[in-house]
Amino acid sequence: MTTAEYGAITVDPFGDSAVMVTIPHGDRAVRRAGIAAFRERFLAHLPHGVLDVVSGLESLLIEFDPLQTALDHVAYAARLVARWAPSPSDHAHRARAVQQFTIPVVFDDGTGPDLASVAEELGLSPAEVVEAIAESTFTIVLLGAAMAPMMDGLKVPRPVRRRAEPRTDVAPGAVMIAGTNAIIQPFPGPTGWRVVGRTPYTVVDISRPDPVSFGTGDVVRFVPVSPAEAAALEAGFLLPLEGEHA
Repeated sequence: MTTAEYGAITVDPFGDSAVMVTIPHGDRAVRRAGIAAFRERFLAHLPHGVLDVVSGLESLLIEFDPLQTALDHVAYAARLVARWAPSPSDHAHRARAVQQFTIPVVFDDGTGPDLASVAEELGLSPAEVVEAIAESTFTIVLLGAAMAPMMDGLKVPRPVRRRAEPRTDVAPGAVMIAGTNAIIQPFPGPTGWRVVGRTPYTVVDISRPDPVSFGTGDVVRFVPVSPAEAAALEAGFLLPLEGEHA
């Protein structure tokens, strides 16, 4: 499948040294699949002067050095990549089996400082929010910054708003939600997502030959556990369920 099958991309200036790429399609699933396909091709055919590529669920921010290239050159290269560039791993993606993950998560005031405010926003109790998360089946739609797994599939009465003021230092393993999406924080850092719990498992380990075991299309279920149960797990690097493939 080529990126062109998702429709033409839109490339808009984003300050003096970046452009934002989107796909103006009416179907959200098409927009997300299209931007993921474009990202893969663009990273495989990176134009001169590009410094960084920041992934979103439905957009891609391309940062460049204005002393090495120009906005028009980057925009032109992006459109060429979207229309003509082959994917480096179309065959690999077709051959790869979807993996299943069951991830224990502690949901309480300590691990989920935004749980109560999310519940109030949705008109639910904190226990009902946890139940909704546990009953949702998530699909990893992309690996974001630092290979953080960004997932779709949260079943709640309405999309969850992001924080008005981002948190500056969120612990690794934090489970966060926004909109109808979830994400797991791989490393300490800031976030505007709502922190509702934490898993004791490590989701990214750069010391391993394969630092992340999941990929796009993999399926995730969150299982609530108590702090004592989490401590007893002696959790290490997250691995898929044995023998569970789709």
